[in-house]
Amino acid sequence: MPNKDSHDCHPAALDPEALLRICSERRVRRSGPGGQHRNKVETAVVLKHEPTGIDAEANERRSQPENRQVALFRLRVRLAVEFRTVRLPDAVPSELWKSRCRAGRVSVNPSHPDFPAILAEALDVLAMCDFDHAVAAASLSCTGSQLVKLLKEERSAFERLNRERVARGMPRLK
Repeated sequence: MPNKDSHDCHPAALDPEALLRICSERRVRRSGPGGQHRNKVETAVVLKHEPTGIDAEANERRSQPENRQVALFRLRVRLAVEFRTVRLPDAVPSELWKSRCRAGRVSVNPSHPDFPAILAEALDVLAMCDFDHAVAAASLSCTGSQLVKLLKEERSAFERLNRERVARGMPRLK
């Protein structure tokens, strides 16, 4: 689902509090670790980004605040993969991207808080470049292999890239 307002920040790049302000939160009971405490308290958290309807859940922790943090990170990753913002062809990489890309190498751990924003920017540029990873990589000042490596860190992002490429008659990447 593209966002037509190209100057808007991608929701995956919002700070956590700003993102939570535009999300609804449900607390639910789920089975799993936690024993009796688990069955008495609604520790699972489901966050839904209201503008897009995209949601994410966490229920593996005994603590509701911990599950909320995990759900928020998962929501940011899902937004990065599933929601596109329109970029102008002459747009330059963000300051965050530049800080994570040096000498053509993209450096961000998939569990780092910056990962969803970096992933969103990469996928937005790929969409702008009709999912040609070489053209997108040049636009992002990194190598094609580094861009693909980044997307492989999140399976759903790499699968999305290949679905889009196949739909355009391009070969799948491995």
